[in-house]
Amino acid sequence: MRTRRALTAVAVGALLLTAGAVGAGALMDLPQDATPATPDPIGDILRANPTPSPQPPAQAPVETAPAGDPAPNRPIVITPTDPVAVAQVDEKAAALDEDEPAADDAKADEKAETPAAPGRRQRRPVAVIQAIDKITAETMQFEVQVGGRPVRFNKSLIFSVRACEVSAGDEQTEDAIAYVDVSLQPRGAAPGTDPRQIFRGWMFASSPSVNGLQHPIYDAWVVGCKG
Repeated sequence: MRTRRALTAVAVGALLLTAGAVGAGALMDLPQDATPATPDPIGDILRANPTPSPQPPAQAPVETAPAGDPAPNRPIVITPTDPVAVAQVDEKAAALDEDEPAADDAKADEKAETPAAPGRRQRRPVAVIQAIDKITAETMQFEVQVGGRPVRFNKSLIFSVRACEVSAGDEQTEDAIAYVDVSLQPRGAAPGTDPRQIFRGWMFASSPSVNGLQHPIYDAWVVGCKG
């Protein structure tokens, strides 16, 4: 009798552990509600200091010709140059000119063989997204974990981020780039209804209008990467 009770208790415990693991996995797949994000210094710098437009080069001041010397009162006697000495000087200059291009070519070949390695972008674990509801004018800046749990905005819009990286040091423009998936699913949808994907691709913090989410009701774009 005691053996049956012990076996029954072990079976019930195993069933409870299995049910708990399944429930935890299902919870991680469900989106969480968006909460306001902490301040993002990179996004603030990009928005406050846009890339300045190039200024036209300044015009050089116009120089006036110096006043000429007065003509001499008497003719100036010019002594003719020895043609033999001039020919010897020209031959030496020609010999030096033939040697200099070879040295310059060797230096150019050395520089061409060792090109500078391009910088590498750094990846961050958190993307900062800003979304707006154009009907209610509700707007929020929130964080989404890269490869983590999806985040729901305004009870309908679901965000998932697969990558978020910042520009390298040798790039001309400081930027943050994120690969974002956006789906639409109302919170009270019928059980078993799959979300409808409305956006997938890279978003750029420096140019939100280039590849941001443009929807009849919602707009969304990446603001920066944190980590």
